Amino acid sequence: MSTSGLNSSLKSSSLKSSSLKSVIRQPKLVAIGGSLRPESHTYQALQSLAQRIRARGVELEILDLRQMTLPFCDGSGDYNDFPDVARLQEAVKQADGVILATPEYHGSLSGVLKNALDLLSFEQLEGKVLGLISILGGTDNSNALNHLRLIGRWVRAWVIPEQIAVSRAWGAFDGQGQIKDEQLQERFDRFAASMIVNTAKLRGIPLPESSAVMIQQQHPTAV
Repeated sequence: MSTSGLNSSLKSSSLKSSSLKSVIRQPKLVAIGGSLRPESHTYQALQSLAQRIRARGVELEILDLRQMTLPFCDGSGDYNDFPDVARLQEAVKQADGVILATPEYHGSLSGVLKNALDLLSFEQLEGKVLGLISILGGTDNSNALNHLRLIGRWVRAWVIPEQIAVSRAWGAFDGQGQIKDEQLQERFDRFAASMIVNTAKLRGIPLPESSAVMIQQQHPTAV
């Protein structure tokens, strides 16, 4: 598919076609890491993904829960004493796509990520495009990813088909935080391309020319 054909496809599949006439902008992506560990493999994975997304001409903001003070969600909605709640909610509300990364604890997502998601509502999450990553100390499985996918469906978000489970994370990254395995590198590359393309399609945002050309050349099946 040519670059012009790619952007035509993105426009025709738009869920917000009226916005295309007045606004031309890049997809806005944020990522939330569900780990509080100082040396977190979850954030290493997000940094590796951020490098790939930015290399394709799209910005990604990482919301680091280690640096935020969030209360336990009590369902009241009254969190005025915790400004980071408003910061989290506003960042997700303004985003077109959200990447959720979690260590797998007892076969599910981490408590800190679940709590952060509980502090969000349909107002912030409905209609957003979600990408999912899990980090495991042992072998591959998709328990945490499946649970996140159910949450995504419940909040009326669109979850991309690509997902990543990083097994044996203690050995997956080198001293500079880079992914060592070539096949895993390729999966991160495809995930980045899919996140960008699907966010653009589902949110009705034409890709920048440079991003469209790069993705078309490197990942023709992503479009």
